[in-house]
Amino acid sequence: MAVQVLIPTPLQKFTNDETSVTLEAASVDGLLQALEVRYPGILVRLCDEKGMLRRFLNVYVNSEDIRFLENQATSLGDGDEVSIVPAVAGG
Repeated sequence: MAVQVLIPTPLQKFTNDETSVTLEAASVDGLLQALEVRYPGILVRLCDEKGMLRRFLNVYVNSEDIRFLENQATSLGDGDEVSIVPAVAGG
């Protein structure tokens, strides 16, 4: 299933400055692996040593936070849009 992934500015240096990419994946976990295959080294910026998304990243599937869905097991369908959003802190 073709999924569009929106790449945040801080990670674009790992995706050859692409702002979005289209990948084949059936779940968020599969999408993370597909990103690593296409852009080796990006996975360590997204996941910790246990393979879990880093806590300062928010991931949305069609504007729905995956934390309220099935986290990394969230299923993806053809044409879905996945946004990777770094958390912003400050005051």
